[in-house]
Amino acid sequence: MPPATPRRSVLAAALAAAAGTAATAAPATAAPTTGTCADTPPEACATDTGRDHAPAPGLVDNRFWSTYTDWRCGTAAGTRAVAGHRPGLVIDTPVGRTDYADPHTGRTSTWEHASWTSPTHTSAVPATEVIASWNAHTPPGTWLQVELRGTYGDGTETPWFIMGRWAAGDADIRRTSVDDQSDGKASIWTDTFSIDDATSGLRLLAYRLRLTLYRTPGTTLTPTVWRLGAMASDIPDRFTVPASEPGPDHELTVPRYSQNTHVGQYPEYDNGGEAWCSPTSSQMIVEYWGRAPAAEDLAWVNPAFADPQVCHAARFTYDYQYAGCGNWPFNAAYAATYPDMNAVVTRLRSLTDLETLVRAGIPAITSQSFRKEELTGAGYGTSGHLMTVIGFTPSGDVIANDPASPSNPAVRRVYQRREWENIWLRTKRYDANGKVRSGTGGVCYIFWPVKSAPSQRRVLRELGLL
Repeated sequence: MPPATPRRSVLAAALAAAAGTAATAAPATAAPTTGTCADTPPEACATDTGRDHAPAPGLVDNRFWSTYTDWRCGTAAGTRAVAGHRPGLVIDTPVGRTDYADPHTGRTSTWEHASWTSPTHTSAVPATEVIASWNAHTPPGTWLQVELRGTYGDGTETPWFIMGRWAAGDADIRRTSVDDQSDGKASIWTDTFSIDDATSGLRLLAYRLRLTLYRTPGTTLTPTVWRLGAMASDIPDRFTVPASEPGPDHELTVPRYSQNTHVGQYPEYDNGGEAWCSPTSSQMIVEYWGRAPAAEDLAWVNPAFADPQVCHAARFTYDYQYAGCGNWPFNAAYAATYPDMNAVVTRLRSLTDLETLVRAGIPAITSQSFRKEELTGAGYGTSGHLMTVIGFTPSGDVIANDPASPSNPAVRRVYQRREWENIWLRTKRYDANGKVRSGTGGVCYIFWPVKSAPSQRRVLRELGLL
């Protein structure tokens, strides 16, 4: 049995031919009314092409809004930018109220709301896929929604697609992706915007993101959003990728947690630990950076369970629509709930890029799928699995904390470079029955603290993440 529940949105190439229904309507949001560039130089708020940021690495374009100027350059409807060591966006004056019927609780609640819409970003890569991610604080009584609207190469626009409804907790709403969103040209697969037929040549050239913040009516509560953005990409169909040359060896000391020690625990969260590769990996890196849930945060966990923080990560990354803990942006958002943490979902162009991150002291969580015989020493096959890359041997082999291990001490694995490189970077593969399936094409999560070393910031900037 594979160690992780297959993600419905892993590239979705095999499913893309299926036509979806019209995009699901979002809770009512007033149209943006005012720009926020009044005190910002006009040239800083010009049409966003990303030229002020690092160039897109190969077939990947990253654009994240996180500075005070970024927040001032969007179009606000009831929100305002706040300065400080970590600039953000908050509710200023709500522009209206809306009722939200939570499909996972059956409750309908009334919420005040305000919104912010990013400038139009023209991607350096005409894209077949876009994945949004965000970093935010949502105190009890608040939540947020992220939407994407883009322009195709044929000049038409998408509807506003919902990329996620999210809260750090689960008492007010249940965090959720939204199924059955399509305009006949592209669809949303859990957390991924995907062109339905990439062979048609149709691409998404530009996009905007809309952030809607919700709070309990009559209160002064507000979410605070520190980072919002997306990774756009056009990775060609490929069953194999060229071999890269190994760089210097290096290994990071990262906590080791096994998902399999949690088998049977809290089955309401994706059938328990057997499917918890993503939150287990996320928790490893959160703790690598010196963060951890407080004792009171873990009070709900059965005290007989070891490593209760892994159960905590599973609960608070769980996507109630996807019915799993493997929603990529939800894992990044979870990591960023810890003090002064940044987290994004992106793609890397090569194993060399991953080596560069590790040498700078930044581990990464990677997504891959493979048959048992394709990864020597794994001992399993999977249609979707996350593991944490922590280093490279002198010969260039990959050192990974693989949560699909029988115990915490067994988590550290060494995988052959050529095998691992191919299963991570390819976009097409054959399953055990000889059928063509999709691969993730280099998807990874990257987490780092706000206060990072100059060498780390340089690497992140070179990858387009700062």
